[in-house]
Amino acid sequence: MSLVRTFIAVQLEESLLERIEELIAALRRKPGSQAARWMPTRNIHLTLKFLGDVENEALPAVSEAVAEAVANRRPLAIEVAGLGCFPNTRRPRIVWAGLRGELNALNALQGAIEEALVPLGHERDRRPFSPHLTIGRVNRRATAAEAAALGRTIADYGPVSLGSMQVTTVRVIRSDLRPEGPRYTDFSVAPLSGV
Repeated sequence: MSLVRTFIAVQLEESLLERIEELIAALRRKPGSQAARWMPTRNIHLTLKFLGDVENEALPAVSEAVAEAVANRRPLAIEVAGLGCFPNTRRPRIVWAGLRGELNALNALQGAIEEALVPLGHERDRRPFSPHLTIGRVNRRATAAEAAALGRTIADYGPVSLGSMQVTTVRVIRSDLRPEGPRYTDFSVAPLSGV
């Protein structure tokens, strides 16, 4: 039995990834930026559900459940806008780009995926879904002063609006951890084909 680190996500359009890359480049030039490990843009996506380690033989059932959960849902529009930190800018751990747009439809889509996976033994997340794009993580070796400077930079950065896209598919993605960072590959792609 082999285990595969797995998550379910929306892949971003290339034009949005390019704008996110420009934003990260701008943030790298700001105070406190050395406190963060910035994400390679090829690894930035909108996570709908993190499953963790899944038996390789169970992936087809996961894919089928996801496909059924999204099949009757219509495509929806999201906009990448806003910048912030979890848990907050005073004690940053994660730097994120926010989302606007059809968030009620996005929440309903995520909820349908959660429900579809419960019969397969995947528990519902305890925390409410908070749609965002992780663009950086505070390095464990960063000093408190460096992390605080990064938080101030994010808080003071000003409005961020990077563009919109239509969510038309949901992907089941394998994550292979490597020394140079994770490598993501699609296991399956499920279309949102409702009207």
